[in-house]
Amino acid sequence: MTDYFISNPLLLVVAATLFTWAMTSFGAAFVFVFNAYNRKVMDFMLGFAAGIMVAASFFSLLLPAIHMSEASGATKWVPAVIGFLAGGSFLFLIDKIIPHLHLFLPMNKSEGIKTKWHKSALLVMAITIHNIPEGLAVGVAFGALAGNMTTAGLAGAIALAVGIGIQDIPEGTAVSMPLRREGMSKLRSFWFGQMSGLVEAVSGVAGAIFVMFASSILPYALSFAAGAMIFVVVEELIPESQAGENTDVATAGTMVGFALMMLLDVALS
Repeated sequence: MTDYFISNPLLLVVAATLFTWAMTSFGAAFVFVFNAYNRKVMDFMLGFAAGIMVAASFFSLLLPAIHMSEASGATKWVPAVIGFLAGGSFLFLIDKIIPHLHLFLPMNKSEGIKTKWHKSALLVMAITIHNIPEGLAVGVAFGALAGNMTTAGLAGAIALAVGIGIQDIPEGTAVSMPLRREGMSKLRSFWFGQMSGLVEAVSGVAGAIFVMFASSILPYALSFAAGAMIFVVVEELIPESQAGENTDVATAGTMVGFALMMLLDVALS
């Protein structure tokens, strides 16, 4: 039974995305402990999440995509470039369509199609949007193991899931604490905070199934997930972390996050 579980990429991606969802829930649970967030800590955490996502995009997604293309005899940079730009374009379209509001901004700065949604709903949607590429990244990484399960490949996918899970902690906090500040109860703030991570499980399973049945485009899929994550980093995480007076703290968080993800990927894969 254990061997079957380990050798089944779809079961692995379900377990991995449930882990990332649990980490989001853990971060959201801070609302039960603290009545307000410290802006300096929040800026560090946002920078930290950005650093992890940048490192994961390269070490766990783009670099394997380039190596796969080279091994197949294709022009090694083509899938990486096309997939990367396609992923960024996909998130750009979502960003323009789905109503959402970035942290620390007033209601008149909301993005996407104009609605009458409350600020709390818009804040939840902002985090939910950028959980899509994170779930895709984990799903594609595990889906890539179908028919080619290796110790190094499995370790790399696990390292990616661990890294994404770690940076999901501040994301859960970044939803629940602002909701609490808007007057929502602690329980409801936690509920919506942890629910923002559910999309990772959905997009992770979808990504895994897609590449398992379309393995020929795997380098494009890996690069697509990388492009989507980088879009989120540049569009949301870095601007939010640098918007206050703690730019040095936020930058330090980005450096630490990048180093941690690089360590996980290089050491485990």
